[in-house]
Amino acid sequence: MSWLSSFWRTSIGGKMTMAVTGLLLFGFVVAHLLGNLQLLQGPDAINEYAKMLHDLGPLLWVARIGLLVVFVVHVVTAVRLSQANKQARPVPYASEATVQATMASRSMVLSGLSLLVFVIYHLLHFTLGVTNPGHFAMKTSGAGGFDVYAMVSNSFANPAIALAYAAFQLVLFLHLSHGIQSFAQTVGIHHKRYTPMIKTLSFLLALVVAGGNALLALSVQVGLVEVAR
Repeated sequence: MSWLSSFWRTSIGGKMTMAVTGLLLFGFVVAHLLGNLQLLQGPDAINEYAKMLHDLGPLLWVARIGLLVVFVVHVVTAVRLSQANKQARPVPYASEATVQATMASRSMVLSGLSLLVFVIYHLLHFTLGVTNPGHFAMKTSGAGGFDVYAMVSNSFANPAIALAYAAFQLVLFLHLSHGIQSFAQTVGIHHKRYTPMIKTLSFLLALVVAGGNALLALSVQVGLVEVAR
């Protein structure tokens, strides 16, 4: 494992780690969105989806822990690379205009740390039932013990919760829009002809994912989902 640790500490090793973990996390975010969109189809669809996941048994927790580890490695690597860049240039540029960087690229570490906080809150909310135990109790009140629809719809009926979830999707959008571009550059997809296309694709993919999540968060507030009683 020493060679792996040594490789991770190099610049190229850190960038490759960011690319691989970022790809895994992006795949999860897309799959998570596709599954959760079944909320819009009504109680039966989302509850059956939840039961299918629950039936995975220990494998579900292995996947959850694995994803959390990947997320932590992704964030820790980003912080290490950011610190290394600052140490390589301790004196900042005299003018910010000399650095062609978007707000998304300049805030990658901050947005990543913010998303880590959001993921922890999300787990405490819907997975562990710590933040809203009253809503979490509804998870096992339906037929078959999987009334996730009631838990989610009652949670998002709270404007503060719905707006908090929606607000974090803006952070996710900023992170993904630049992260996809960084992935492409790391794996060598960098050409004056293709780079503009990659930037556009990154923007659209980030918009679809973050927009879909925001729609779910606001689904009760805009009348797309009825609150279970």
